[in-house]
Amino acid sequence: MIIVDVVLETNDVVDFTAWPIAEPSSDRLLALSGQMAPAEVGTAMAVIFSYNHIPVVHAADMTDAQLEQHFAERAALIAPGGLRFRDTITNVNVSPGCCFGLENWRDWWSVADGQEIWLGHDPTPSVTHDGQIIQLRQHDQGVPIEIARSELSNLLATAQQRLTGFLSLAQRWATATTPRVADRLISALDKHLMITVAE
Repeated sequence: MIIVDVVLETNDVVDFTAWPIAEPSSDRLLALSGQMAPAEVGTAMAVIFSYNHIPVVHAADMTDAQLEQHFAERAALIAPGGLRFRDTITNVNVSPGCCFGLENWRDWWSVADGQEIWLGHDPTPSVTHDGQIIQLRQHDQGVPIEIARSELSNLLATAQQRLTGFLSLAQRWATATTPRVADRLISALDKHLMITVAE
């Protein structure tokens, strides 16, 4: 069985103290979904704040104008991570590569359409096509994860559901933690990570 996880890399928040976060996993990847514990949502938001250099000091008092100014100074809101694929039969995992962040997750639809795309650096995932079968590998070696194109489409729909569930939890977190910018922050997350609507 093939499983897709939407994951964030948590390396940037090892010493984060601005609000409660969860203990990091051994692989430093946090799976996003609508089933996350509050501290895990805090971790995800800490990653997003830290990676995009959004100030966390006095975050509760941040205004829409300050957040808008921050966004205006940057081209986009980005997040380290992406889609991780797991084959429960062969125990093969293919994790997202560096520089192909969560904001690029919709590019996987091109793979479902038969294209081969660049998926980032180390740990260097790669994709090849063998007829209607998609082969995913890490570091271009080892046993691939094999996915039918139609199955990949279903997996991407699942990924979007998990992102939508996370967005709902993030709204709840933002309302409690950054109340003055909650709506603007969640709108930016939705837009730049292309969760509910593609750009």
